[in-house]
Amino acid sequence: MNTQKITPCLWVEKDAKAVADYYLSIFQDGKLKEYHHYENTPEAVAISGQETFEIAIIQIAEMEFQILAAGPFFKFNESISFVINCKDQAEVDYYWEALTSNGGAEGQCGWCKDKYGLSWQVVPVEYYELISSEGPSVRAKVMKNTMRQKKIILSELKQS
Repeated sequence: MNTQKITPCLWVEKDAKAVADYYLSIFQDGKLKEYHHYENTPEAVAISGQETFEIAIIQIAEMEFQILAAGPFFKFNESISFVINCKDQAEVDYYWEALTSNGGAEGQCGWCKDKYGLSWQVVPVEYYELISSEGPSVRAKVMKNTMRQKKIILSELKQS
C-alpha cells in the first residue's frame, strides 16, 4: 500500500521488475515494496495492443516511485528530472558512474541520463553554497566553471 500522498510514476516499455532491480542496484538503501503483473481486458488490448502490463513500487531515499511497464507509447525527456543531492565528490562520482554506465549518457552541468533515458541531476550539496555565495566573483566563477563541466567536480569549480 502506498503511503505517500504523491508518487511519481515512471512509464517504461517493458519489464517493470528489471527496471526496479536496476534502480535498486544503484540506490542501495532502496527496496521493492510491491510488484504486480496484470492481464489487460480485451478492450484495453484493442486500444493498446498490449496483452499485459506490470507495476512495481520501489522506495529509494524514503520516497516511493511507481514503475509502470505498459508498452512503447511514451519516452522520458528532460522536462522531468530527479536531483540527487550528494554529500561529497565521492558520492557524486558513484552516482554519475552508476547512472551513465551500461547505456546511460553524460550531459552538461551535472545532468545525465540513465540507460532508460531518465534524466538526473547529480549535485554535491556544497555546490548550492558556492552558487549562493555572497561574493559575486565567487558566483560568477562557479557558474563559468559549471558550464564547462559534464559531471560536477567541486575542486574545478573553485579554480579561476
